Amino acid sequence: MFDFDQYLGFLAFLTILTIGFWLMIFLLTFVVPYWLFGASMERLKEIREEKKAKREGLTQ
Repeated sequence: MFDFDQYLGFLAFLTILTIGFWLMIFLLTFVVPYWLFGASMERLKEIREEKKAKREGLTQ
C-alpha cells in the first residue's frame, strides 16, 4: 500500500495538520480573547485618565 517514504510523508502531514489544529484552537479560545480584553481595558484606562486630566485642568 505505502512505501516507507510515503508513510513518513503521511505521518509528517498528519503531525503538521494536528499541530495547526490545536494551535488554532488555542489561539481562538485563549490568546485572542486575552488580547482583546487587555486592549479594551488599556483603552478604558486611557479614557479615564484623559477625563481626569481634563477635569483637573478645568478646576485649576
